[in-house]
Amino acid sequence: MSDYRQGWELLLQELHERTALAEAMGGAEKVAKQHARGRLTARERIATLCDQGTFNEYGALAGGNHPGGNAPLAGDGLVAGTARIDRRTVVLIAEDFTVKGGSIGHPNAAKRARMVRLALEQQHPLILMLDGAGERASNQSERYPNSPGDLQLVADLQGQVPVVTLVLGTSAGHGALTGMFADLIIMSQGAAMFTAGPPLVQASLGITATPEELGGAILHTRDSGVAHNLGATEQDCFAMARYFLSLLPRHAGEKPPAQREHASAAPRELGHLLDIIPTQANQSYDMREVLREICDSQSLFELQPDYGRNLIAALARIGGEPCLLIANQPAVQAGAITREAAEKATHFLSVANNFGLPLISLLDNPGVMPGPAAEKSGVLRAAGRMFSAQRRYRGKKIVITLRKAFGFGSSVMGMNPWDHQAISIALPSVSLGGVPAIGGAEAARANEEEAARMQQAQSGAWVPADAMAFDKIVDPAKLRNEIIAVLHS
Repeated sequence: MSDYRQGWELLLQELHERTALAEAMGGAEKVAKQHARGRLTARERIATLCDQGTFNEYGALAGGNHPGGNAPLAGDGLVAGTARIDRRTVVLIAEDFTVKGGSIGHPNAAKRARMVRLALEQQHPLILMLDGAGERASNQSERYPNSPGDLQLVADLQGQVPVVTLVLGTSAGHGALTGMFADLIIMSQGAAMFTAGPPLVQASLGITATPEELGGAILHTRDSGVAHNLGATEQDCFAMARYFLSLLPRHAGEKPPAQREHASAAPRELGHLLDIIPTQANQSYDMREVLREICDSQSLFELQPDYGRNLIAALARIGGEPCLLIANQPAVQAGAITREAAEKATHFLSVANNFGLPLISLLDNPGVMPGPAAEKSGVLRAAGRMFSAQRRYRGKKIVITLRKAFGFGSSVMGMNPWDHQAISIALPSVSLGGVPAIGGAEAARANEEEAARMQQAQSGAWVPADAMAFDKIVDPAKLRNEIIAVLHS
């Protein structure tokens, strides 16, 4: 054996040992505890989410050579790198709860910043898997020459490439904050996310609270709106993330991936819509049934379904084209625009605008929600922001008025004259106006004759069609084919 080879074998043996230490994470006992909680490890999560055998790890040896001589920490509590999902490259950051509770030390912070910068520079989608305690307490007594801030970099990444956050355990502090810049935030059942955990809340405020009370998955997907979708299992979360990414381009400026040749993309008539949508504006129906008819079969993915339920936001394919659908839900408070509904729409309108997704807007609402509770919630400000997001959208916008559309409720949904719509469509049953005739006449102190004229003017599509308020009045059965014709043009 040559002297050169002997030297190399010593170095390679050490590389093997250090790599094995990193891959062992927190050790067999900590891994067993993670499994006992019903949770996968960081490495198992990456292997489950991504195409088999495609993970290329970055920074595995970070945390393995502490300058103060402290014991090495496997990956410093973070597993990161690139992989493929449906054959497209993504960048992954996965907090490793088996190492110091997934807390963020200095090498961990540097690795995060490196990966976010990599996603920005190489224009790859970014996936954050959160299961960590936030900033490590020992950081205050340590001094590293370089501790770059990934929080600023994640903020810079917004709108450049798709970002998905998966909250799969308990995420606190800095880790949770970085997750808030995502286009889609998914939480698994039993996960929690907060700015500060129960011990700090108890110490600073004297309030005793469980992780679920502070920021459980149901609280954030139903009440606060901080997270978008809830997965019953980690596998459900992974499936949602994969499907979400399959409908978006890899980065801004690239066309969304179409599947026009798929069998479900073919044109078809929708005679069943006549049995779903009542012609009378005061009768309810479930908008989800309409969306399932319009979209390619089994392609509908509802976003944030438990928050702002007056409005449905969803991704789907129509004629093979990925689209964002924003639709009022007449089955919930007649589809009126609440603060929560407007906030949901505003976020996903921005996502669609950033990544060139066509927008299908389906109107059937009586306006912005009135009343003391709505005003106290800040509905005016939220509706104004939704209007701004709708106004800024510059993709292919298709606006469809199914029935009622009144006041600012019609404007925030995009039914503004000649406002960058590729087409503005209505069904023959539309009812329009600044305010609903029923109630509006009373508010205006109109007499019976005036009230009758108001109601007649709002009934049917013929008057607005005559004024070019709509480009086309269509038979409901032909609605899907009309949408496809514009999407394919």
